[in-house]
Amino acid sequence: MSKAPSHSAVAIASGAHQRGATETSVSRSGADPATVPGATSWTASGPTVWTTEARDALSDAFSTTLQRGVHGLCFSPYLEGQQPGSQIDEAQIRERLRILQPHTRWVRSFSCTDGHEQTPRVAHELGLKTLVGAWLGTDAEINERELQGVIEVARAGHADIVAVGNEVLLREDMSEDELLGCIQRVRDALPGVPVGYVDAYYLFEKHPRITAACDVVMTNCYPFWEGCPREQALAYMQTMVQRTRAAAPGKRVLISETGWPDEGSPFHGSVPSREGAMQYFVDCCRWAEEDGIEIFYFSAFDEAWKVGAEGDVGAFWGLWDKNGAPKFG
Repeated sequence: MSKAPSHSAVAIASGAHQRGATETSVSRSGADPATVPGATSWTASGPTVWTTEARDALSDAFSTTLQRGVHGLCFSPYLEGQQPGSQIDEAQIRERLRILQPHTRWVRSFSCTDGHEQTPRVAHELGLKTLVGAWLGTDAEINERELQGVIEVARAGHADIVAVGNEVLLREDMSEDELLGCIQRVRDALPGVPVGYVDAYYLFEKHPRITAACDVVMTNCYPFWEGCPREQALAYMQTMVQRTRAAAPGKRVLISETGWPDEGSPFHGSVPSREGAMQYFVDCCRWAEEDGIEIFYFSAFDEAWKVGAEGDVGAFWGLWDKNGAPKFG
């Protein structure tokens, strides 16, 4: 969530390389929490001292939570050396989804081109529900392919929810009117399929016409990218959800992304750590289960390519590493 992303970040966000990306923190690179409407200026707390007993208890809590299963996971199938724009085959998608299958009920995909359009069908074959995204950016030709792709996927019966665009307004890739036209086009094409849009929580306050056009309002909530210390992150994330609900009364609201990195450089008061990532996952899943919140945790796998877009922290948001091995517990 940046007021002035770096030139390299802008180039990536604006081009075809961002197609199929699992999350757009590229545009948050170098963000200043003071530029986010309603955000708090956080002060970093002192380092938490973890005893062996505390670490063991956290590890047990994480393992129990993951084994019990979460509502949803954000899914990208990329392997080492791949990135948005790479062609992805079905076998790779199936292999990666099988890792997640025992641990989630839903998967969220982000694109319907370059092979990603196969993900929803494979997920359904594995018994998973699907939140299917069309990736929209500044390239009209790619946008058309994405819109056609998501409509085809949904008409084939493989989309339980459709997301038309991800953080398009945050990146300023489209005008409100252009995005509204895309959402309405997909809604008209898919009667009976819930259709909505994904963006940072506060943008639903700023764009009430977009909010009104959604059957489902999908909010990305990242305390990390607003410099919030991990110890206060759950409470702060809950306020993000409250603000989204207030902006969308009567609408179905789900958390389309939230997470915490386990490695990388601090961001204001936010400090990546193994324990912090595990605790945030446990806290979020516990709260979501208790309050009946639909949540898609970001993310399933580490993605090495994102270092170029987000800095060193970009590669370490996964519950599994880039090779598909468990990282925690």
